[in-house]
Amino acid sequence: MRQQLVLLLVVTTLVRLGFAVALGLGVDESYMVASGRALSFGYFDHPPASWWLAWIASHLAGSEAPVVVRLPFIGLFALSTWLMFRLGAALAGERAGLWAAVLLNLSPVFGVTTGTWVLPDGPLDCALLGATLCLVRALPAHGRAALLWWAGAGLCAGLALFSKYSAVLTLLGAFAYLATCRERRHWLGRKEPYLAALIAALVFSPVIVWNATHNWASFAFQGERAAAGARFHLLGPLIVLGGEALFVLPWIWAPMVALFVAALRRGPDAWRSWMLVCLAAPPIVLFALVAAWSSQRVLFHWAAPGYLMLFPLLGEAVATRLPHKAVRRALRATAAFVLIAAAVVATQVRFHWLHPVIAHMARQDPDLEAIDWTSLRADLAARGLLDAGTVVGVPDWRDAGKIAYALGPGVTVLCLNRDAREFGLADPPERFVGQDVLLLVPEHAKRATQALAPVFDSIDALPPAPIRHAGRVLAEVAVLRGHRLRAWPPP
Repeated sequence: MRQQLVLLLVVTTLVRLGFAVALGLGVDESYMVASGRALSFGYFDHPPASWWLAWIASHLAGSEAPVVVRLPFIGLFALSTWLMFRLGAALAGERAGLWAAVLLNLSPVFGVTTGTWVLPDGPLDCALLGATLCLVRALPAHGRAALLWWAGAGLCAGLALFSKYSAVLTLLGAFAYLATCRERRHWLGRKEPYLAALIAALVFSPVIVWNATHNWASFAFQGERAAAGARFHLLGPLIVLGGEALFVLPWIWAPMVALFVAALRRGPDAWRSWMLVCLAAPPIVLFALVAAWSSQRVLFHWAAPGYLMLFPLLGEAVATRLPHKAVRRALRATAAFVLIAAAVVATQVRFHWLHPVIAHMARQDPDLEAIDWTSLRADLAARGLLDAGTVVGVPDWRDAGKIAYALGPGVTVLCLNRDAREFGLADPPERFVGQDVLLLVPEHAKRATQALAPVFDSIDALPPAPIRHAGRVLAEVAVLRGHRLRAWPPP
């Protein structure tokens, strides 16, 4: 089993490295790298872990190349694979642990996006697996060993909270497990779980302090996403569950959910499966319910930590209940499907060979989100528009992330929008009142000019700048000169 695990780790890591080299940073990745160039104990969207990892990688390597800033996340997923193996082995034997690790890597939302991209989910999942493994080791332990395992669980729980706020849902599931499992309830009367909670709180405390000194900006933003525009959507939960099935892969998701329901029926007496159910249920159930009332779109990967906890159940089922020949065929077909899909995406982004088909089907080339807009910097620099001290303004935070990453850390980029996310904290536009601003507008230039006209003395149009890739112009960015920023925000 150990040799097979090592082979799995080596092969999947090499595949992820190739994928990381082939693709530019996506919208969220560019935004995180560009707006997180200054270290902080908190950021507008999420806690600091993923921002810090990208910052550390770029400074150690002296580069913000996509593969560089993605390296920590690829490494963390290798660690997550090992932790999944250890967790499955602790609960149901090494064969079950190996299958759980294999299936984790075959599920796109984990093996592709979480395992490669600059997102909070990578450190979150790794820390949650570490906390769960420590919990499994702590429950039957005694004395000093129990104290150490509970302390480890608390440290990993704190790191999970330091990665993404939704970690609290899984941690609440751990408390629910202790409260409902007769065999483990005695731990609530002992000091070790409370020591673990204290350690987690200490690790997370810098984020609380940062929020307290920034008007609770991050907490408020995430809370509003769940509560905004409350109204009933009958099909919302079904749409979310269907999207989660696609992200996990339907033929992995369906048996996983069936095992979840079966474990729910068995109840607390089967303590191993009940623990996984308690850890998995809060994110899966809550985000499906949020979709029923919130006007904000629930992203399908938000519930991924819940499904993460069900892989040991699926690994055990594959190891003990299913015919091996059928399993091998299914796994080979799944691996081929995932690898072919990843290869098609990577080569298309790299070489743009599907351009005729995409041009016929899509109004805007989707490769724009998967390439780095470095040609924009070259064009603007050749025109003398990026002299020292140039301040660039972009009217949307998504475009600001792509543009700020492409222009590099030497150019200040403002997000001229009331919804500026981290850009509004890193470089508030009001600090630049009185200065000229080079406005770059990828879409709706006329509308953006009208919206920004009241805050400048005047705005002049310059020739647009193209975004080039693989010998083609994929889009043009409107270039304007805003003369003397008078005030911010707009009246």
